[in-house]
Amino acid sequence: MSSSGVTLGIIAGGLIVTVNFHLLYRTLKKSLTPPHLASPNVVLIKYYIRFFISGLIILFLIAGGYVNPLGLFIGLSVVVASIMLATLYEVKNNIFKEAV
Repeated sequence: MSSSGVTLGIIAGGLIVTVNFHLLYRTLKKSLTPPHLASPNVVLIKYYIRFFISGLIILFLIAGGYVNPLGLFIGLSVVVASIMLATLYEVKNNIFKEAV
């Protein structure tokens, strides 16, 4: 396991997740802003297209040997883990603020 493959995997995974979240934000913002309300089916189709393209990119990166799969997994999890930690931190602050 080379450290450059792990590093590239973490970077690539982080980029994939970040771009996906940004595109999801744009899709939801456009579809939920009046007067251009989109149907839920359009949002779901865009979601599945993005999911499929992400899967192809991940397949290409792993099958081509460009990244280490473990590093890619860590990179894909970093953004989600940081969102979860930030949520837990805010929940903890709200619970203890009410207790005082």
